[in-house]
Amino acid sequence: MLNIEIRRPTNDDIEQLKQFFRSVVTDTFYKEGIGNMVEDLEDEIECKINYLIDDLQSSGETRYFLIAVKEERIVGTIEYGAASELINPCTNNALKDVYEVGTVFVDPEYQRNGIANLLLHSIYTRLKNKGIKECCLDSGYGRSQKIWQQKYGTPDYFLKNYWGEGNHHMIWRLKVEELVR
Repeated sequence: MLNIEIRRPTNDDIEQLKQFFRSVVTDTFYKEGIGNMVEDLEDEIECKINYLIDDLQSSGETRYFLIAVKEERIVGTIEYGAASELINPCTNNALKDVYEVGTVFVDPEYQRNGIANLLLHSIYTRLKNKGIKECCLDSGYGRSQKIWQQKYGTPDYFLKNYWGEGNHHMIWRLKVEELVR
C-alpha cells in the first residue's frame, strides 16, 4: 500500500492545489470525451478553488477539505459542504439540508490504489463524529458513475440526458453510519 497522509489543507497548499485541480479536471474532461468544453472545464476548476478558499477562510465550517499527500505531493482531495446549486433544483430541494460529499479527485498517476477509499472513509468518519446522519454524492462523469454505482448501488436521482444525449447525472443519498463501520 502507498504511504499516504490524509490531512487538512493549509494556506501553504493553495498553489499546489490549484495546479492539482487543473491537472485532474483537465484529465477527467478529456477521458470523458468533453475536453473541448473549455468554458465548463474552467468553471469546474474555479468552483473547486472557491470551495477550497471557503474552507480555509471559514476554518472548515463552510466547506471541509481533506487532502491525500504522498512525499509532500498532493495526490487526492475530498470535501463536504452544503448541497450544490445543481443538486437542490434537481431533487426539488429534498437534499437542501443534507451535506454533499464532493471533489473526490485522485491524481491520474495514483488512481486505482485505494486513495479515494481512504479519503471517503476519512470524510465519512468526520461526518459521523459530527453527528451527521446522512449525506449525498453526485456525478455527471460516466467513469465516476460506474464506480459510485458499484459502491452505492442505484442512484436515488437519475437525470437522463442532463448533460446532453447519453450523458446523465446521478445523485445518491447515503446514510453515514452505513458508510463507517
